Order: sequence, then structure tokens, then C-alpha cells
Amino acid sequence: MSARTGLRLINIILVIRVLCIGNSFSWDAVEQELVPLCDASGVQVEVHNLYYGGCSLQQHVEFLLAKDTAAYSHRVCTNTEGRVEKDTISLKQALRDGKYDFISLQQASHDSGVRSSYEPWLTILIDTVRAYQPEAKLCWMQTWAYSKDANHPAYPRYQSDQQVMWDSIQACIKSQITNHKLQIIPCGSAIQNARHTKLGDTLCRDGYHLNYVYGRYTAACVWYELLTGKDVRKNRYKNPQMTSCQKRLTQRAAHQANKKRMP
Repeated sequence: MSARTGLRLINIILVIRVLCIGNSFSWDAVEQELVPLCDASGVQVEVHNLYYGGCSLQQHVEFLLAKDTAAYSHRVCTNTEGRVEKDTISLKQALRDGKYDFISLQQASHDSGVRSSYEPWLTILIDTVRAYQPEAKLCWMQTWAYSKDANHPAYPRYQSDQQVMWDSIQACIKSQITNHKLQIIPCGSAIQNARHTKLGDTLCRDGYHLNYVYGRYTAACVWYELLTGKDVRKNRYKNPQMTSCQKRLTQRAAHQANKKRMP
């Protein structure tokens, strides 16, 4: 094997491949800030986000069972090409597209604290993913509670109370997720941590989606530590519109969340 061929193989091995079976919350978490964070520490990533707005676990399974419907906008983010939107794709098509190191599942935000919304859909998805990708690390992306003044139509399910919603999300993770032995990606915990700093309840842009500056950055910092094993507080990258204080507070919030993640 030539030196050039050997180098090319090494580069392929060092690329971390990620698949998110998600919705707009995975869009917030992985499509904007994750690659720049990885790039700043020399980590090569290839992030595939299967996006369908507001998609719940039940909806993912319905697409799967309806002849594996090609319902998802396929967004790919890499160090070299940035963010590229490809043709629509089905879940099984994505799962057949080579090996992934990490695959994440998540619940739609409006159902994230409703225990009855998880099964049997979660088990069906997990069994499908493991059948196609037995070597991937299967993860659960924890969503975040809405802002205190959110006007989302599902917010009344949680008494339009951020703490009630957050407690409900955590209860569902303990009761529905832990038994499946999924790695928790504690984005919700990081957002809640940041809300208890001088940033306050300002991390969302519309009451539920993260703002483009330090909201999305916070969630991406959580992902960065999971994928790389590195301490994000040592990462020099920040969104160009962030202040140094915002960078410090959000990195710390993400790091603290990862230290306490379950299981």
C-alpha cells in the first residue's frame, strides 16, 4: 500500500459519522454550530440530519411502515462542504448509507413530557436502527422546555409552565429511555443550566426554537463533547456574534450538563 493510500485510509477512519433522526430541534442542535466547534479542534465530522418538522416518534414509525416513505429533508454538514441539502430520503435509505458512529433519536418537543407518546414507537425505531446499524452508538437527544412566555399550542399540556414541562421531560427520560440503554445527549439540561445564569430565559428565538447566536451554540457544545470526548471549555470557537461572556457561560452550561447526564 502506497503512503498516499495509507493517508487516505487514515483520514476516512478519523471522520465521525452521525445520523440524527429528528426534526427542527435537531436542526437547531447540529446544523449550524457543531461543525465549526469540531473544526476548531481538528475533528472531522459528517452529520446527517433527517429533518421533518415537528416529527414525533409515532410519525417516524408511520413513515417507516408506509413503505418507508421518503419524507425527510436530508441535510449533511461537513468540515469541507459546510451544510448541503440533498434529495429527500427515507429512514431505511439513510440507514443503508454506510456506517455511522452515532445515531440519535428524539421525541417531538410537544410530546417530550408525555409518557404515553413514547411506546410502542420508540421500541420499533430502536429495533429498526439496530438491525441496520448494530455497531453505532445509539443516543437520545434530550429536548428542552419552552420559554416561560412561549405561545406554542402544546404548552398548556404543561400548565404553560417551564418548570412543569422540564420536570415532565426528565421524568420521561427516566421512565422511557433509561431501560433502552441509550446514551443521553443532555441538550435540554444545558439550556436549563444556561437559563440559570445571567443569560436568563433568552435562549429561544420564538419560545421553543433556539436563537441563532448562543442558543444553538449551547446545544452544539453538548454534542461536541459527546462526539469528541473533549472539554468544550477549551474550544476557541465561538459564533461571531457572541460575546466572550456568552461563550463562557454557554460552554460551562453544556459541560455541566454532560457531567451529570443519564444514564
